[in-house]
Amino acid sequence: MKISFCKFECFIKHSMSHLKNFSRIVRIILLTSCVATIAACGGPMIEGSDGSDDSKVTQKTTSRTKVAFAPIKLNQIGYKPGVRKVAIVPVVSTDQTSSGFQVVRVADDVVVMQGLLSDARIWPHSQETVQQADFSSFKESGEFVVRVAGVGDSYPFVIADEVLRDVHAAALKSFYLNRSGMAIDAEYGGIHARALGHADTKVKVHASAASKARPEGTIISAPKGWYDAGDYGKYIVNSGISTYTLLASFQHFKEFYLDLDLVIPESSNEVPDIIDEIKWNLDWMESMQDVDGGVYHKLSLLNFSAMDVSPAGETGLRYVIGKSVTSALNFAAVMATASRVMREFEASFPGASERYQANALRAYRWATQNSGAFYKQPKDVSTGPYGDKDADDEFAWAAAELFLLTGQPKYFAEFLSRDVHPTANLSWPNVGSLAYVSLANDGKSLLSEQQYADVIGQLINAADDQYAIYEKSAYGVAIDKSDFEWGSNSNALNNGLILFQASRLTGSKKYQDAAMSTLDYVLGKNATGFSFVTGYGDYTPMNIHHRPSVADDTPIPVPGFIAGGPHTGRQDGCDYPGDQPATNYVDTVCSYSTNEIAINWNAPLVYMLAAANNID
Repeated sequence: MKISFCKFECFIKHSMSHLKNFSRIVRIILLTSCVATIAACGGPMIEGSDGSDDSKVTQKTTSRTKVAFAPIKLNQIGYKPGVRKVAIVPVVSTDQTSSGFQVVRVADDVVVMQGLLSDARIWPHSQETVQQADFSSFKESGEFVVRVAGVGDSYPFVIADEVLRDVHAAALKSFYLNRSGMAIDAEYGGIHARALGHADTKVKVHASAASKARPEGTIISAPKGWYDAGDYGKYIVNSGISTYTLLASFQHFKEFYLDLDLVIPESSNEVPDIIDEIKWNLDWMESMQDVDGGVYHKLSLLNFSAMDVSPAGETGLRYVIGKSVTSALNFAAVMATASRVMREFEASFPGASERYQANALRAYRWATQNSGAFYKQPKDVSTGPYGDKDADDEFAWAAAELFLLTGQPKYFAEFLSRDVHPTANLSWPNVGSLAYVSLANDGKSLLSEQQYADVIGQLINAADDQYAIYEKSAYGVAIDKSDFEWGSNSNALNNGLILFQASRLTGSKKYQDAAMSTLDYVLGKNATGFSFVTGYGDYTPMNIHHRPSVADDTPIPVPGFIAGGPHTGRQDGCDYPGDQPATNYVDTVCSYSTNEIAINWNAPLVYMLAAANNID
């Protein structure tokens, strides 16, 4: 029997807790009830963003609950008792720093811990002078604030063993709430229920995707899948890294997922809900493979629709557009990984594992025969290009996955020939590190002792690079200047994912601490003060660039999505508060460059939250 950590009534209470007419005490009652329920039931418009004209859209600018802005930054959700806990305290006067801090219990305003602040340092990415309040030694369960005389209080946070289970479930359930080709019923979506949109059973082959077997204008069926981001397109290369990251989350934290009930239509079956969710997207990916083994690059309209159009309201003709070597290799890598994972679920999905293997081999063969087939945006198309002119990393990743699937040495030789090495620069156009993650996790029995040592050594070296950034950071976070680009929050979380591999391989707590710093960062320990996950924290995005959230009848955004995050690019022309990389963020629908959501940003959020739920 599955245990529910995301009960519908809890979901509604959490959404209600953000309404402007609810006082803080009512919010606390609702959220406390939610916790009780849980306890009881167990880039640049460059490639992914839509860049549509939002100037005529009326934004839903619901005010947050009237809670004073908290100058002290920390993880607004909370911490497990034994993990590292650090708050960031601003220096409010240039000629005077604070010396001490207090941890105060919310229930009775009693000081339960006192400590000394670190020396003041400047974080160059925000130009702030800050001090660190390290309260890692405090392990008492409850709700607390960090207080510094002359500065103020942090937002309240919880210390408890299961404090991050609900936000993890919401981050994973956001994929269900972003499904294409099905209605979201109120039983599962609550206030975010919506009608069926984009059945995609009659999709036209664009001239750029035509082949001998399927000439231009051929009608094919390509249903299911997830909407990619703020738009309604579905893109193979971004789907690839997203699906793989969820598969890796299941593989690495399997026991955690076996009983996790997301309250989705498939929850009553014998398959873990995360596998059901992944399968929904795998079904779509399969339909994107041409007869010749090549894979269509994307499925979308020719141009983006207006921001206030609902899924059911977008009824224009959709196309499969382009075929590329990168889409074929992403597809091959994911299908190979899925083939291995789905062997365990043969009874529920008969033939799927064998079919995925055949799909992967055909796509890889096509890619080797069409190695120069890079995606080029057709003149009549303006949806996300996801263009990439270097396929070495995709070849290395696909070859590594096929080696793990088949055991054939030729694929490992191909992996080595690409001379791709792991880095923390993990994103949809830079997937080489994923080969090392898979080889480290599943390759020991297939590799020589020296080969395996080389794999894990390189992965640990990549983690060491990130650890050095973490150790030097005034904010105590593994994020550097180069990470502040489109989807900076995803960059931070993927840095954490690489660091966590080193923690898994070595057992070293230093890598764990650095990895978890990236999760704390996106949950509130950052220069903007936002907890960037919708619906989770005291100060969260309310106006994400996400068509279903704009077009529905509630001011509450779909919960569990992570906003892209700050960077200095201003591709959308919106008004921003400053020009520092770490503070250049605005919570407005207009800001597709900082406030859009995307599946490849949520996937590492799911992974890192699963990791956080499985450490002590």
